[in-house]
Amino acid sequence: MMRSIKKRKGLWLGLGMIVFLAGFGGGAWYLQQGAGSDNDSPPGGEVALPSTQGDFSLSQLGEDQLAVLFFGYTYCPDVCPMTLSVVRQALTGLDEAQRERVVPVMVSVDPERDTLERLEEYTAYFGDGIIGATGNQQQLEDIAERYGVMWRKVETPDSAMAYTIDHSSSLYLVNNEGEIRQRVLYSPVPNALRSALESELEG
Repeated sequence: MMRSIKKRKGLWLGLGMIVFLAGFGGGAWYLQQGAGSDNDSPPGGEVALPSTQGDFSLSQLGEDQLAVLFFGYTYCPDVCPMTLSVVRQALTGLDEAQRERVVPVMVSVDPERDTLERLEEYTAYFGDGIIGATGNQQQLEDIAERYGVMWRKVETPDSAMAYTIDHSSSLYLVNNEGEIRQRVLYSPVPNALRSALESELEG
């Protein structure tokens, strides 16, 4: 039990330090993407990938459910942990009935390193119910094109990580037909996401 607690504290300290360091320039590309570089009206469509909870697809959702899709990777130094924290905060602000209608999904664009086991461990630190999913390069490129997501691998030969991935930072509220109901731009606070969710979940 103590080992588990220490491990969790270690991860949070590590994430905190990375976010702190990233504030000195590491997140600029993410923020530019979140400010409107994504396609304005991407078509969306089905997302079907192996996930931490078995095979996941949007078509599995109930008619009154919404997925909150986010594209990132577990070695992300700044935006990904911050966004998952925002998702957690936004969900805690919903009532129980609304919360049950929301399915948060992180799609990793780093299949080389992000195994389902790693995704499961990573997403667990941000609360129960967050699904981690990924696929092969062709699957990810197809989904990314339909959702207006961009990413690029950046080699960092002097770093122990070997490379990072710059990527779009928007969140997508999507129904079981793959219709993008709303695209929420990146923000370090949950207000915009919570407002978007409440507007979609009314009634």
